[in-house]
Amino acid sequence: MKKVLLAALDPVHDNAVKLLNRKLSELGYQTIILPPGVHENEVIERAVQEQPAAILISRTLGYQVAEILGRLVDLAEAAGLREHTLLGVGGMAITRELGAELGFDATFTGELDIEEVVAFIEGKYLAENRQKIRFRHEKPDITGGYTYQFKDPRIEHLLDQITDQILEWVKGKTTPAIERAKIRLAFLEEEGGNFLDSNHKRAGEYLERYLKWCGPQVQAFYREGKLPEGVRRLNAAEVAKLMARLKQTDCDSPRLPPGGGKPLVFVQYGTGCPLMDSIHIKTVEAWGADGVLHFDPSWGAQQEGLLEGWLSHQHDGTILTLENLRLIRSAMQPTTLWNVRGHRGLNTPEVQILAATAGADLLKINIPYGATAGGSDPARLTVDGVYSLRLAAQYGLPFDIPGNDELSGVPPHKTFAGMLVMVMLGLKLGAKPIPKPLLCYSPYMQIEGQMEDNYVDMNTAKLEVWREIVDAPLWPGEPVGFMTHTADRIQSAVTTAAHVALAASLGVDAVTMASSDEAYSKGAISAAARVDTLRAVRDMLRFMGNSRFQATPRAALIQEQLRNEVIAVLEKVAQRGDFVAAIHEGLFGNQQDGLYAGRVGRDTVMIA
Repeated sequence: MKKVLLAALDPVHDNAVKLLNRKLSELGYQTIILPPGVHENEVIERAVQEQPAAILISRTLGYQVAEILGRLVDLAEAAGLREHTLLGVGGMAITRELGAELGFDATFTGELDIEEVVAFIEGKYLAENRQKIRFRHEKPDITGGYTYQFKDPRIEHLLDQITDQILEWVKGKTTPAIERAKIRLAFLEEEGGNFLDSNHKRAGEYLERYLKWCGPQVQAFYREGKLPEGVRRLNAAEVAKLMARLKQTDCDSPRLPPGGGKPLVFVQYGTGCPLMDSIHIKTVEAWGADGVLHFDPSWGAQQEGLLEGWLSHQHDGTILTLENLRLIRSAMQPTTLWNVRGHRGLNTPEVQILAATAGADLLKINIPYGATAGGSDPARLTVDGVYSLRLAAQYGLPFDIPGNDELSGVPPHKTFAGMLVMVMLGLKLGAKPIPKPLLCYSPYMQIEGQMEDNYVDMNTAKLEVWREIVDAPLWPGEPVGFMTHTADRIQSAVTTAAHVALAASLGVDAVTMASSDEAYSKGAISAAARVDTLRAVRDMLRFMGNSRFQATPRAALIQEQLRNEVIAVLEKVAQRGDFVAAIHEGLFGNQQDGLYAGRVGRDTVMIA
């Protein structure tokens, strides 16, 4: 095995070389370690004597670092060592720019990565492309290994009743969204994409059929070229410039959980601009995120029809167009998981089609959530939602089911009842559901005084309830730590990291997090804040390792109560015999909880 010389050119700080000595020795390398306080000429004298394959230098103190390391490199040159011996440097005082300027063959920064060091010793290290050598991971399947078997026959029977009622109720019904989805799908099958494409012979014909089912704002966009307020077109030069830049920054990175285990970490985005989204996505990829989640603007969900082209706007959420989605997808690493939100609003079916066409890996559909609190009319979204679930099954794309117990004071048992209905409904239609119970400072439990001592008991109970009901993946979101964030970036990063660590401790499959300035930011969402949060998460997961949070005995009591309350809600919904009426009547959340039935798209359900 190759010989490696290790030295800390530092009076006292030699922990790094001691750690390297152990790890390299375990791998079979012959190591020679020099004590702290050696002079640079002593290192070179020993190297001439030993003729190692590599010299690894560590430096922690920052004073005279350039002068000391510069002399080492000059001495190595003069002694003829550079012809056969590699020089590597790292430590707290070292930057990548400094190492390159002084002429080292490799510079190591951040937490020690033994794979990177070994690649260097073996001559496989390329400083300009180091990430691609180091980190490769396959795109995971979140639903893999789960049976979706219900463990509680009583709950399974109730869900069977409710979903049968839903499927019977939607028979023979359609909506403007479904009719648009059919037109869009037919156009795409003719290798069309943009209704305004003059090169496609039938684009105009398809557009006229499409606009029949659109609202006035969307019609004005296509017929008059009128953009909604605050929206602007991006030009080809802007897009080309971004893509050229992104090609220079592509990289894989180490995953956030130590050893690459659970959970997968998703970061939500929706800056309003697909170019900015692409930059943020590259940033979070570089810091270890496994996936990203697309948020669309709320005004877009309240319009009949979707726009086209590269479009940005001034507010939260990025406009859903096929061109925007394709641009964002093209900026991602192939292994990055991509989830596109489409569970609420008047365009849910069409969003599934565009997302699948653009290369999404996951969809998002939750009828009880999307049909309440400023969302769509329950009848409208029930018809649209069932059609969308059929699309998810057709495309083979899992769909996640977000919880809405972060809204106002919605009790988690009502949220969970609605989510369970969606699980069974998806399974009956051949789709793979992923429940997303929220890990947060729950407003309802805050109001009820049940989270005053700690956040662990309630959130542990919420996840364990799911595990005792159905064998399905668990993906807390959206985002974790909601209601604990403030305008202080450090505080928000810490609380996010604590919630991710709790989720990891409970063995969840994935989590969704926001950047530290996303809640109450009073301004733009910055890439720097995303890095703050991801670094906090990385450190917290490293701090926890394989240890676990310990809930108090109270968690078991909350869990039992929550499960019984979920059953009570499902019994009422099944007895009511009308899912849409159950939403209107507040069985999944009423005005006292802060919810009310959605109004957008009322009276638009039609006989097919």
